Amino acid sequence: MIGRARALARLHARIRACRKCVVAGYLDRARPIVAGSIRDRIAIVGQAPGSVELAVGQPFSGRSGVELRRWLAEAGLDEAHLPYRTAITKCFPGKSTTGGGDRRPSPEEIALCAPWLEAELALLRPDVVLLLGGLAITRFWGKIALDEAVGTSRSVGGVTYIALPHPSGASRWLNDPAHRLLLKRALAKVRIAARRLDNAASAPTIRSRS
Repeated sequence: MIGRARALARLHARIRACRKCVVAGYLDRARPIVAGSIRDRIAIVGQAPGSVELAVGQPFSGRSGVELRRWLAEAGLDEAHLPYRTAITKCFPGKSTTGGGDRRPSPEEIALCAPWLEAELALLRPDVVLLLGGLAITRFWGKIALDEAVGTSRSVGGVTYIALPHPSGASRWLNDPAHRLLLKRALAKVRIAARRLDNAASAPTIRSRS
């Protein structure tokens, strides 16, 4: 465990030093953001950090983070046991020029950042991965409508992937009552998965409230 923890710390240092998208001309500046411990058995994969995350230096620090923590609490995970937090791309992509919210990272940016995410998951070896939003879901499941994915799970290579919407305040997807029901179904799956991890662990690394 100590060796893997050191390896993860080195990987985080390399990620934070990455400037590939600046060199390629996609970003004016880079501040890659990632957080978590080698002991985390659950990993969260989002789209990209936002402006608040850029300022604070921690994933899910803004309004989306408040909402995410509310969801996790509903699923039984408390503030003291936040999962590993990463994203498809690690830098704030800037604001969208065509509407509200942040710019969606381009396929080229996603491709440049992909090796980092692959290295994180290979080293962390999580039992459960929470996919937040269409970009993360597409990365692991291929193209699928959000209302077909949210509330479902898939097991691949012993890892359980659970699809959730993105908790961004700019999203209107959850305005639909039917979509809110899908979210509740997804959070129920998270609760079951967290309980299963705690029951199987000799020294629990996450806690799910009953």
